[in-house]
Amino acid sequence: MKFITNDINFLRGKKKTPTFKVGVFYFKFTILLVKLISVRKLIILLFLFFVYKTQSQQIATLKYKGGGDWYSNPTALPNLINFVNSSTKCGINKEPQTVSLNDNAIFNYPIVFMTGHGNVYFDDEDVRKLKNYLISGGFLHISDNYGLDKYIRKELSKVFPKEELTEIPINHPIYHQTYDFPNGLPKIHEHDKKEPKGLGIFYKSRLVVFYDHESDLSDGWEDQSIHNDPKEIREKALKMGSNIIEYAFTN
Repeated sequence: MKFITNDINFLRGKKKTPTFKVGVFYFKFTILLVKLISVRKLIILLFLFFVYKTQSQQIATLKYKGGGDWYSNPTALPNLINFVNSSTKCGINKEPQTVSLNDNAIFNYPIVFMTGHGNVYFDDEDVRKLKNYLISGGFLHISDNYGLDKYIRKELSKVFPKEELTEIPINHPIYHQTYDFPNGLPKIHEHDKKEPKGLGIFYKSRLVVFYDHESDLSDGWEDQSIHNDPKEIREKALKMGSNIIEYAFTN
């Protein structure tokens, strides 16, 4: 214990310098403290990295009432997610979920995707839940798979009776994320020889619903063997889909 006594005497001013043993003690103690702090920091960093990797964002497909085929284009969303994860900094769970409007789990998904060819029906509870979801920060992307238009317009008017679907200007940020679309929404499949339109509903200046009409955007996300689309057409569809996701995550 001599080095401790010497150290106490040094602190009391009885010695001008600590002994060699005191110096060794402090040196070893300092090294140990640094190691402990470093290990603690390393554990924290590893924990944060693990949390970041495991808490990826999720996207869900909307299962709606009315008899329409909400389940159409089953390969579309998984393909889009793979494209987004490989080409942007977005981290999305590679397995999209399915959610209904009567399920509170809808609030777990920052983006909900909706498509189909036929009838759509929102009852009063669906209307209330969808509106709450959207005004609370959620985002709905509707892709008209040809045949959805006349039904979805009616149901959206229940959700936002004072708002109408309006054409989104081509200078809107949704067309200018990682990928630039100076002419707006791309045309993927031809049906009625009409121009593709990106329509939307805004709530307090925030775009909460994006509706791709006369584009068939989600068809372009499907496996190439399904529609035999040329590579450049599929790339346009995937890039526009990526922009939609990127915009929704950051606005």
